[in-house]
Amino acid sequence: MTDKPTLVAGVDSSTQSTKIVVCDAATGAVVRTGRAAHPDATEVDPREWWRAFTEASDGLLDGVEALGVGGQQHGMVTLDADSEVVRPALLWNDTRSSQAAEDLVRELGGPAAWTEAVGSVPVASFTVTKLRWLAEHEPAAADRVARVLLPHDWLTWRLTGGEPVTDRGDASGTGYFSPADGGYRRDILKYAFGGREPELPRVLAPAEAAGRTPDGVLVSAGTGDNMAAALALGLGTGDVVVSLGTSGTVFGVSEKAPADASGLVAGFADATGRFLPLACTLNAARVLTAAAGMLGTDLAGLDRLALSAAPGAEGLTLLPYLDGERTPNLPSAAGSLHGLRRGNMTPENLARAAVEGMLCGLSAGLDAVVAQGLSVRRVLLIGGAAQSEAVRAVAPIVFGVPVVVPEPAEHVALGAARQAAWALAGGTEPPAWSGKAQVTLDRPASPEAGDEIRGRHLAVRQLVHDVPVRGA
Repeated sequence: MTDKPTLVAGVDSSTQSTKIVVCDAATGAVVRTGRAAHPDATEVDPREWWRAFTEASDGLLDGVEALGVGGQQHGMVTLDADSEVVRPALLWNDTRSSQAAEDLVRELGGPAAWTEAVGSVPVASFTVTKLRWLAEHEPAAADRVARVLLPHDWLTWRLTGGEPVTDRGDASGTGYFSPADGGYRRDILKYAFGGREPELPRVLAPAEAAGRTPDGVLVSAGTGDNMAAALALGLGTGDVVVSLGTSGTVFGVSEKAPADASGLVAGFADATGRFLPLACTLNAARVLTAAAGMLGTDLAGLDRLALSAAPGAEGLTLLPYLDGERTPNLPSAAGSLHGLRRGNMTPENLARAAVEGMLCGLSAGLDAVVAQGLSVRRVLLIGGAAQSEAVRAVAPIVFGVPVVVPEPAEHVALGAARQAAWALAGGTEPPAWSGKAQVTLDRPASPEAGDEIRGRHLAVRQLVHDVPVRGA
């Protein structure tokens, strides 16, 4: 008789849903999964995340010995002195704090001063800008705030019922934590929040436990979603991830804390004690769904149309700032279609331009993280849109380096589960889980097409950057 495996669980509390995987702690093999939807909004009552966790985990956690949470970064969760939610959490993709971001960058000495202090130049996504917005627009609510947490912090706290905690990876996305120094910048927090000094969660070490659930399940420190995905993929030197979900991200692991005063690259910490230079776009997979809807088709139909068009879409260029943009920081921008001629105005070219436009935004992010010292041997393409046939055909052309697609998986949840296994076992390194199958995509015969597509998108982006994006 073989011994039963030790089981661990990972939770991905993302923008759109809660996903849970239960894994063999020794190998990482997935035993069972659960899922529940979140409200589709940019501000959400945190109790909705608990409802979704309860629904997704119903009957799923029997025999689980440890659990970890990977959560959407940046979200502002505010609690009063009785630990009750003050107002719905503002999520990373809520851009109402864009003016607050501009004001804070200017008031505290400009981009270089921010990168020196916290490794990143804050944009509307960052928690610190949301706190400034709250102080200015809802001062009575701000006065009630006794504690500020991130989404993963809040779920971890609900699970343990103990002291609120976080990890350096997720904390590094607040705008008031220094990844290089490993501590909070409470002076920045106080200034941004109008002199208020709410409590912050204690920062745990990577393998440190947050506590236990009432049922005795060990709960790990947890981390942000991008940090959890990096942990799941076991990134090495030369590995750069391009993730195509609601947002698009480009990141890799570094031994050195990055500091990009241009603001294109956020100097985050990772979940292992290293750093995670990251560029993020607001517009990724939803560009494809929006284009499919415009063309009266579904995603499979969009694939067929895009693959019927030639590389470059006969000069049609889509700048897909459909929800504004974070990188570059253009929160009030709109999408635009350039190069229209009677001869290229076809559904096929529009579909191709949507795919190329989305990927060119990520290619600019790839250039930015490379400029921060990351080497790029290959791109690991993950996220829901990585399964698109058109995306797989276009990505090697646009990125110009080898592209591999790991086996489809809930990488954030898997990373959270791997962290849980690490906390359960202890030690200096996370468990060496077996690698997943991956597909290496065909590379183009020559790089000229990619050079032309990227060059055209760069020229169009420059046009937009030079035009004021705020209303008169």
